[in-house]
Amino acid sequence: MNLQSSDFELFGVPEQFAQDPLVLAERWKELQRFAHPDRHAENGKAAQRIAMQWSVRINEAYGRLRDPMKRAAYLCELRGSQLAAESNTAMPESFLTQQMMWREELDEAERADEIDHLHGRLMRTKADMLQRIGTQLDDEHDTAGAAEGVRALMFMQRFGRDITRRRDQLGQ
Repeated sequence: MNLQSSDFELFGVPEQFAQDPLVLAERWKELQRFAHPDRHAENGKAAQRIAMQWSVRINEAYGRLRDPMKRAAYLCELRGSQLAAESNTAMPESFLTQQMMWREELDEAERADEIDHLHGRLMRTKADMLQRIGTQLDDEHDTAGAAEGVRALMFMQRFGRDITRRRDQLGQ
């Protein structure tokens, strides 16, 4: 194992969007058993520090690989399409229009069922987008298109937090 390996190499899985969560979880357990600092206690403090570095690296990789949005962003960056989400906020007009309509709907929502309905639509749209991003990455090799989709998902993730806050404001 090499600390500089990609997350996919570290976990011994194909460098692709489609991943089996059970395989990732099992591999994470195996890697953590190997790297756990207590396992290296008899080898001294230096060995324990190295094991701790490995443990942190394994956890970071697992966090990226098991989360579909993080995995997609990581793949885009590995393949040369930087997200630059802070500076690249350009989105298709249809997406921006949808966002404005959803925000307006959220601002006008006064009941929990209205908010729940909006949240359900958001979740379905996110799932559809993740499926599209997976196709772009694994089948079409359209990393730039996938990066745009990931940036859109980031907008949607923030909107999801706004939905939660609005629900809390209504006390429902």
